[in-house]
Amino acid sequence: MNPRLLIVDDEEIVRKSCEKVLSPQGYTLETATSGTDALQRLQEACFDLVLTDLMMPDMSGIDLLKKAKEGWPDTEVILITGYGTVATAVDALKYGAYDYIEKPFTPEVLLNAVERCLEKRKLQIENVRLKQEINAFYSLENIIGISKEMQRIFKLVSTVAPTASTVLITGESGTGKELIARAVHYNSARREQPFFVLDCGTIPENLMESELFGHTRGSFTGAVTTEKGLIEAANGGTLFLDEISNLPLSMQSKLLRVLQEKELRAVGGKKTLRLDIRFIAASNRDLSEMVREGTFREDFYYRLSVFPLSVPPLRSRKEDIPALAYHFLHKYSKEIGRNVPHISTEAMRQLITYDWPGNIRELENVIHRAVIVCNDRMLRPEHIIIPTEEEQDIPRTLEELKKRKKDIRLKSIEEIEKGFLVSALRRNGWNITRAAQEIGMQRTNFHALLKKYNISKGKDD
Repeated sequence: MNPRLLIVDDEEIVRKSCEKVLSPQGYTLETATSGTDALQRLQEACFDLVLTDLMMPDMSGIDLLKKAKEGWPDTEVILITGYGTVATAVDALKYGAYDYIEKPFTPEVLLNAVERCLEKRKLQIENVRLKQEINAFYSLENIIGISKEMQRIFKLVSTVAPTASTVLITGESGTGKELIARAVHYNSARREQPFFVLDCGTIPENLMESELFGHTRGSFTGAVTTEKGLIEAANGGTLFLDEISNLPLSMQSKLLRVLQEKELRAVGGKKTLRLDIRFIAASNRDLSEMVREGTFREDFYYRLSVFPLSVPPLRSRKEDIPALAYHFLHKYSKEIGRNVPHISTEAMRQLITYDWPGNIRELENVIHRAVIVCNDRMLRPEHIIIPTEEEQDIPRTLEELKKRKKDIRLKSIEEIEKGFLVSALRRNGWNITRAAQEIGMQRTNFHALLKKYNISKGKDD
């Protein structure tokens, strides 16, 4: 739709001049001979821009500006001034005028002012639209999950979002932890404020402090300018610390102070900045176990986990797979330009029975590939490319390798421990008290281990 402009001036020659210059640009133009006439036109139709003379008999351009901004705040106003009224026009900028132009003006001056004003309005409208789309996208109604586990997560998100509490989101890689973090932010009063993300595993340790806290010029070698850190940039909004388990211990101590004091001092700086910021952290590792190992600060862990959220893996909520699969199907069909509206029963059964070690991220990749190779209106089993068991068994990242090694160690320890218990029971005729005494363990602890491994005489004798 062409921009709609209202030209307001009590002099016909000025109105005609403006129409002559602006009409070839394709704008929809209307004119008014007074401020009163202009207000009537504003009530009857929506205008993108009002061009108004400053000095008119019934109402000044400033009075029209004030009334227009009060009743139609999204409509821009440019003042047309005569000699000797520029100072007044400049004052009018504080009431919301976009700009002013002086009489007599050239066509180029008029066109330039109008184009700049309408471009600003276009960007504002686009910004509002994008914010509305983002808010809608991250609304809880639009996050896919019909399972009891996800419904529980949604309920917790809706509970914590309106507060300022720190949130700790845990779960395997690919489960959608960042999506949950954004849902917390965009369902809070901070939704219009910035949301920044820091992946703690991608920033070198020697740069982490500057990245978070910012630095002043000359505070270290190479600091040629003063730079704002992510914490200051996110002030008023939310900072999402992804994979917080990778944060060095030295930085945990410094960030703990920020969380406690709500104050920030840049590297090399002397001024302290008061903060109004929400922190959300996420980890695919068990931070409580890291605390026991001494690789994560206990006080920092408890400060982060004020409100913990545990996102379940996809294999434990398989009822969500069909809706997620169709969501990605429609997304990539549109993106690639394919018309693939359906998934066959056999293909869906294949998707549901697979365990998805890579969780939602892996499902998305599989559907993406399937849409690329599909030359039909339906995804079929031959389009679903899922890794073989051998491929699945090979770790793909350093974190996966560490987890696999840890799982193998735990499994080995469990097998040894189980064999140790059964052997003691057999030597003592399956008498729990005597077996516990023989190996030097309290009976209650011995019995707890038997329960843990589900050991009984009938099963393991």
